[in-house]
Amino acid sequence: MTGFPARPAADAPARGRGFLLLTVCAACGIAILCSLGFWQLQRLAWKEGVITQMQAQMRAPARALPPQEQWPALTGPKAEYSKYRASGRFDHDKEILIFRAAGKGSLGPAYHVLTPLHLTGEGTVLVNRGFVPEAKRAAETRKEGQIEGPVTITGYLRLAEARNMFTPADTPDKGIWYSRDPQAMAKFLKLENAAPFILEADTTPTPGGWPKGGVTSVKIPNNHLSYAWTWFGLAATLAGVYIALLLRRRVRSAA
Repeated sequence: MTGFPARPAADAPARGRGFLLLTVCAACGIAILCSLGFWQLQRLAWKEGVITQMQAQMRAPARALPPQEQWPALTGPKAEYSKYRASGRFDHDKEILIFRAAGKGSLGPAYHVLTPLHLTGEGTVLVNRGFVPEAKRAAETRKEGQIEGPVTITGYLRLAEARNMFTPADTPDKGIWYSRDPQAMAKFLKLENAAPFILEADTTPTPGGWPKGGVTSVKIPNNHLSYAWTWFGLAATLAGVYIALLLRRRVRSAA
């Protein structure tokens, strides 16, 4: 009974070089995948630090809002979610709304109510006074909440909100926005000396109950642990494939 002809001995060096190249590629691939996994763990530690810092800033006592000349420096994680007090008068005639698919404590579509606060000193800051349901969208349905006269509000500093491909276009002419953009809003409302940030009011009750403050929460994507497991899983898979090929090669060599 005849079998398959044996491979020429001359092919052995070529096969050896091929497997050596495969080994080098597998080692490099595993090293790269593992390094990406460890990088994601480093990102995880950094992100958790940022979130902890922001949560601490929210729990800290409120400070007086800095004067206008210091506003440009209020940027980045060290400023976001900081708690401030501001005094002035609301300009309810320039109230605008940000649409939200579901408001806090609401079962349906809701709106965040933003109103310019002309500060007692200099400048104007947009205040997110809280959310209202669709039934309270019109200002005349919540007249008690349209506070006249001097007010002092406590809120959290928020910077511009990032848009994505799914964010609808704003409709300023209808008073409806879909993302938090203090500079664009201030420009549309023709506000002078407007702050490049927004203050989101805390849970202090509003006369009449609307808008309801306290919409602020730290919502920062933190998927780095799952990303790390993905990279480590790919590295383990590649190592498993290489080991399987190595065992197969040894079986063939022993045959």
